[in-house]
Amino acid sequence: MIEKNTPLKDVLNLAAPCRCNVCNTGCKYGSGSLVGEDTKNIAAFLGIPEEELKQQFLEEVELFNKKILKPKLLREKNKHYGQCIFYSEEKGCTIHQVKPLECKTSINCKDYGEDLSVWFKVNNIVDQQDPESIRQFAQYIKSGGKLIPGAELENLVPDKEKLRKILSYEILK
Repeated sequence: MIEKNTPLKDVLNLAAPCRCNVCNTGCKYGSGSLVGEDTKNIAAFLGIPEEELKQQFLEEVELFNKKILKPKLLREKNKHYGQCIFYSEEKGCTIHQVKPLECKTSINCKDYGEDLSVWFKVNNIVDQQDPESIRQFAQYIKSGGKLIPGAELENLVPDKEKLRKILSYEILK
């Protein structure tokens, strides 16, 4: 069972490298968030400075009130989705050896794939110290978003009064 506190090494073992067509489908419609050393590792792999990587290959998006970098998407006319800039129909992921952590933990062909996705979000994107991030995560849950054990709002903000104030907008920052 995947829980919020499942160690990264265990998550990576569960998400052992997969290159099946089901998993590659995600690369055709989106890209993974970069966290930690991802930017540095990809730039080194490509042999370019990090600034060049950011300018040519990455775009900034916001998720749960956090600005994050993701590989650019090659979008068709007015579509919100598109193929990851690092995906090739012939080769698959062209940066597979250093692909972003979210991509490493996104396995769609396993019945626990969605749990891995939630694990990534609550451990790398949702900011437990940011009330707006908590409110946006609460909306994700309210709209039917999947949860894993330990990722409930009461666990992210154990102080019940503080959580109440965050959700009622009494605490803004």
